[in-house]
Formats: sequence, structure tokens, C-alpha cells
Amino acid sequence: MKRVRVHNVTKEAPVTEAGHATSMWARFLGLMGKKPLPEGEALLIDPCSSVHTMFMRFPIDVVYISKENSVVKIAPEMRAWRAGLGGKGAHKVLEMLPGAAAKAGLEVGDEVGFEPLA
Repeated sequence: MKRVRVHNVTKEAPVTEAGHATSMWARFLGLMGKKPLPEGEALLIDPCSSVHTMFMRFPIDVVYISKENSVVKIAPEMRAWRAGLGGKGAHKVLEMLPGAAAKAGLEVGDEVGFEPLA
């Protein structure tokens, strides 16, 4: 799976490094059945406008991002066996450890950028 560095363009601040799930299979599996993410890690699912946490062992922060890379919604600490819709404009999802979105200072309206990692 490819990896990206995520940064908050609006606030000129780093956010996280993430696996970049773009294939149908990788997007479908997401974090199901996996161990909790290590500190500073996330999963970017693209394209994606809704998520579920079925078969997950840990809660996650879900950051919904538009095609233009603007944060449109944040669902903090979504527990297992839940579903979430990103709403109008959601095109990508960044799944992070609980509390990581707030720790990174992400807010609705912030623009985020993605830099491919080798």
C-alpha cells in the first residue's frame, strides 16, 4: 500500500503519516480486524464518503475530506459497530487514533495536503 504524509495547509502544521487505500479491496478492508494504529499513523481511504467500524477492535477519529482537500466533517472517537456518513462534499476519509484529529488541530474548513512517501 502506498503511503502519504498529511499536513494541514491552513495552519501550516504536520498531521500524520498514512497508508493510502485506493484499491477496492484495500478500501473495503480498511482497519477491520486490525490491531490499533501505532501513534502517528493513520489510514487515508480514497475515494470514500462513508465508513463503518464493523469488526474493528478500537475507536477511531474519522476526518471527512472534500475533493478539494477541505475538511468537511470530523467524527471523533467513533466506536466499533457504528456507521458514519460524511455528508455533502465528502470524497476521502482519514481514519486516525482517537483524539488524534484534535491533537493535530484539525477543524472543519481546514485545507489538508498529501505528499507521497517513498
